[in-house]
This record gives sequence, C-alpha cells and structure tokens, in this order.
Amino acid sequence: MSGEDNAMPKILITGCLGLVGSECVSFFEEKGWDVIGIDANMRSFFFGTEKQYSDKKNLFDIDIRDKVSTEDLFKSHTFDAVIHAAAQPSHDWAASDPITDFDINARGTLILLEAARKYCPDAVFVHVSTDKVYGENMQGEKLSDENLGLDFAGKRSLFGCSKAAADMYVQEYRNYFNMKTVCFRPGCITGRQHQGAEQHGFLAYVAKCGREGITYNIYGDGNAVRDQIHARDLANAFYHYIQNPKGDVYNIGGGPERAISVLDAVKTFNVQNYTFDNKRKGDRDYDIHDVSKFRRDYPEWSYTYSLKDIIDQLK
Repeated sequence: MSGEDNAMPKILITGCLGLVGSECVSFFEEKGWDVIGIDANMRSFFFGTEKQYSDKKNLFDIDIRDKVSTEDLFKSHTFDAVIHAAAQPSHDWAASDPITDFDINARGTLILLEAARKYCPDAVFVHVSTDKVYGENMQGEKLSDENLGLDFAGKRSLFGCSKAAADMYVQEYRNYFNMKTVCFRPGCITGRQHQGAEQHGFLAYVAKCGREGITYNIYGDGNAVRDQIHARDLANAFYHYIQNPKGDVYNIGGGPERAISVLDAVKTFNVQNYTFDNKRKGDRDYDIHDVSKFRRDYPEWSYTYSLKDIIDQLK
C-alpha cells in the first residue's frame, strides 16, 4: 500500500497512548507497518487517571487541535492510512465543558481530514466514531441499520452531538472529495490497557471497583445492557478494512454473545458497595450491535476474545 516502492506501508494513529490507539500501534507494528503515533495525553485531565508515557521514538506529543503541528506532521510523512482514535470520550465530561468537547471531537477531526486531503488524499482514513451518534431513540435491542439518518436520534447527549458532527464530516470528505474515509461506530470497547474511570470505561471501572473496594454508582435501575468488544478485535477490523476499503459506515461491537447488564457486571466483579442514581440523558437501555454488515463485507474477520476472555483479563 505504500506510495514508495518496496517500502513498508506507513500509518498514523491518533490517540496512540489510549486503549484503542495503543492496541492499534501494537497490532500494526506486528504486521510490519511503519507506525507514527500522536497523543496529547489528556486522559488525566478528563478523568484523573495516571498519564501514559512511551519511550518509542515514533510516538509524538501532538494535540489534534493544533493545526500547525498537525499539518507539519503530514508534510513530513506520506501516510498510507490514518486511524483516528483520539477523542474526548465521556458523556459526563462533555456536559461539564461542551466547547472543549466539540473542539477536540469535531474540530480536531476536521483538522485531520483537511491535512489528509492536502498531503495524502489517497490514504485510507478510519474514524473511530461511536454508536452514541444514534441517540436514545434507536428502536429495538440492536443497532442494526447503518443507513438510518441521524436526524431522528432525539436525545443523544452533548458528547453524541460532537461525535455526530465529526462522523458527518468524515462521510462528507468521502462523498465530496472521493477520499477513502470510513466511520466505525462502536459502543463499549475494553481490554487490559483500559484505565477505568467513573465517567468512562464501564467494564474496566466496574472491575476496578471490585478490586479496590470502590463504591460503584449505577445510573438507572442497572438493567441496561452493553456489549463489549476487545480493542484487539477492533484493531483487526480496522486492518481488514484498510486492506480493502468498501463501505463508509459500520456498526461494530461485541454482539449479543459479549453483552452484559450493569447489575450482572457488578456481581461478576464482586462489587460490594453500589448506589443508584438517575438515568443519564442520552443513554439507551440496550447497546447490542449487529455487525452483520461488516462481517458480510469482511467474512475473513472474526472475534478472538469472548466475554469470558475479556472478564478474565480485567479481573
């Protein structure tokens, strides 16, 4: 795929120190790709978690909101693919600072798209969107139709709004500029690198509460169901897409086989203390993904982590 003969393909991964980004870095390095990563290390600011560091020379401290630094990076490297995993990922945090949330999720994505259009328009651009662009009005227990418009969504949270704006820009750069862009819309992503925090990272945070005796706050009655996809399986889905770009939007998640309710998760991780609070605005009772469109386009892709595997890794 590289633009240079006999050279290994080169990929940019944003949010390279986070759950999805770090898994993508490892995955594509194992595949022999030349990986460049950028990360502004904002998770500690969002959630109070420890800052993540890397001694790898190919990972850089660049904020996607910095147009000059981002364009300089694209001028210096010819990318064959981009995986955009950097984001402000929390419902609750977005409500506390909507402007910063929009600046990162929407404007930051647009800066990356424009840099890619100028300097590597033939690159495959994978955007890690979210199923929260659908809002709470998605009917049924499965997110099953990628062709549904987004105007019906109703309450989708401020986070869902900023991600929906980015999602639509990614699609329009495909439609308007004929770029190879795609939106993946996952729900709960997890894995051993997940730093669970109260406002983000459902299953990892439940596991942390069980290990450390922290009181877990349940929003709603606890019967809400979330399917889980391991970040490694997500990285592998991106890899399959990059090899042969097809569709423009894919719902992606663990499906019913990897679904668990909040109360069942609390019991599974032996959380002794928990409280109940009001249901959050924009939350759905069921987040179970139908991935049939992606599996139809990429039948060679399959899950490698079961729900049990995921739970065992988090304990």
